[in-house]
Amino acid sequence: MLNKYARAFFTRVLTPFAAFLLRRGVSPDAVTLIGTAGVVAGALVFFPRGEFFWGTIVITLFVFSDLVDGNMARQAGISSRWGAFLDSTLDRVADSAIFGGLALWYAGKGDDNILCAVAIFCLASGQVVSYTKARGEAIGLPVAVNGLVERAERLVISLVAAGLSGLAAFGVPGVGILLPIALWIVAAGSAVTLGQRVVTVRREAAEADAAGSAGSAGPGGSGGRPSGAGAA
Repeated sequence: MLNKYARAFFTRVLTPFAAFLLRRGVSPDAVTLIGTAGVVAGALVFFPRGEFFWGTIVITLFVFSDLVDGNMARQAGISSRWGAFLDSTLDRVADSAIFGGLALWYAGKGDDNILCAVAIFCLASGQVVSYTKARGEAIGLPVAVNGLVERAERLVISLVAAGLSGLAAFGVPGVGILLPIALWIVAAGSAVTLGQRVVTVRREAAEADAAGSAGSAGPGGSGGRPSGAGAA
């Protein structure tokens, strides 16, 4: 849900910065790689040590590269399939580092196996949610659904809660509970979103199969399944 509005807003805000980088000869792919490296470093250096505030600051500084690189490609007129593939792939790497870092904290000094499991579920469900859309589109389906908790929501909820929880180190009381609450929200929302996408793909696949059967059953059509067809 946030993708539609937040992405448009930040794209406008970051357009001058993207133009500046292009004038300096920086490529969109370089921004993608540097941004991902920064997110991974921030998540895996700070989060496992419980330094949530500073980890969130570092991650936030680099996470906007996901908008900058695409903006640069559009301005330069060099959008490509490779760029889209690289961006999507490294998004999964960044997301894994964030929730992996949180899981490492709870598996170690955070000493909470339940929250460790919830963080791992957030990591895994986020990957599967992304996969369902990619796989559905790969077999020719639109996957026309706006999920309850997509990537933008997962990141905003988790990072805001982590950053605020990190204020406990500065003596702010009562903020430590925010991160556990956020993880449960992201876990539940991701499960709902996965269900939404699975149901949507099932419906769209049934409609596509019905349309194909109707077409093959017409004049000259056999109406049956093509010989040799199997599951991909």
